[in-house]
Amino acid sequence: MIKQLISEARTDFDLTDPAHQQSVLQLAESFLALPDGERLADYMAVEKAPLEARMAGLLADSASWMKANAEPRKIAVVFAMWGEQNRLLPRSEENPKGENSLVTKLEQLDWVCRDTPVDWHLYAVDDGCPHGSGEIARQVASGHDLAEKVSVLSLADALPAVDGPLKNLASADDSRKAGAVILGAMRAMDHGADAVIYTDADNSVHLGQIGLLLRPYVESEVPVVLGNRKHPDSVLVKEGARWGIGIKVLRHMQRMIGDAVFSRGILDTQAAFKLYRSDLLADIIAEPTVYDFSFDTDWILAALKHGVTIEQVPFAFIDSAAESASITQGPMTTWETLLFGLEKQVRKYGFADGDAAAMAAVLREEIRDHHDLDKLIDHLPAELETAGEADFGDPEVMSAEALRSWIGERLSS
Repeated sequence: MIKQLISEARTDFDLTDPAHQQSVLQLAESFLALPDGERLADYMAVEKAPLEARMAGLLADSASWMKANAEPRKIAVVFAMWGEQNRLLPRSEENPKGENSLVTKLEQLDWVCRDTPVDWHLYAVDDGCPHGSGEIARQVASGHDLAEKVSVLSLADALPAVDGPLKNLASADDSRKAGAVILGAMRAMDHGADAVIYTDADNSVHLGQIGLLLRPYVESEVPVVLGNRKHPDSVLVKEGARWGIGIKVLRHMQRMIGDAVFSRGILDTQAAFKLYRSDLLADIIAEPTVYDFSFDTDWILAALKHGVTIEQVPFAFIDSAAESASITQGPMTTWETLLFGLEKQVRKYGFADGDAAAMAAVLREEIRDHHDLDKLIDHLPAELETAGEADFGDPEVMSAEALRSWIGERLSS
């Protein structure tokens, strides 16, 4: 039976097609109905299973744990909205990239939490979207049977703040995702959430997988659980490379500056599938270092400073690249934010020493902004030509001073 189910699974997955969403859940349900003695993982490992089967396997694992769990928890799921006016609505001739993402999230959470002791609420937060994502989300939610399970918030309504985590954010225009996620987390904790999960506004992460995050949090009381797309058991479908060969330079800088994170094996810092226990998160966001999309490393570094356990879990991620903010804003603008945000964060939390401090100084002193990064991205120093994942951030492969010299040559040419 398992072999037949796997062999009939789809080899592709379209985030805009509701039939694909239904199909993967039906397959997950079929896996859940298998006799207890059947070992799904064993069959998956024999040869590479089709994409839908691997996704359904992770969904079945999540749902199986949720149904077996007897511990009540109140969970919040938060996502930020900026430029999501198309993905929030269904696909149509006029809206070919529509994902019906808010409705899809509600139905995914309802599926995985139904008949379990896990209570959930979804927080969709407009991050100052100029296209009215918040109002679109309100209209979509108001007509759905699960409308009481979602709160649509607007960051602009919470600003200016005289105190609290948002007090240093002048306006919604100054936020780049983090302000909205922080507001959603604040409201969730005000409403008694035991833990906060955050994700993205698109359908890239199937929320039927939240059991994968909840399992270590509930069973082992792990306060921070990170989804890891680089885990061997993860499912990762990404569009073609968005950057030139010089991406190796940027990753080398990132890994060295953020050695406190990356040396612990936390390599997928930007995955939008993370859980934080509420009492810890309240401390982490009390004084945010940034309000932009480098906040992932800000929160991880703060958790490391608290000395807590961090666990990583596999999950399925299907890239929704068509309307990605990194495409809209420009990839080097994205990398400017990530690198300079990380540099501020390691200094704040006391992790900027040795090689990390040396590379941070190179960034501060040699790179002005994304225009300089644009001049580097299509070039590569000889030291990094054959470098792979294990080499990035290693000063023995290329030191901070050697990279400083190469950057100087590139920017002056």
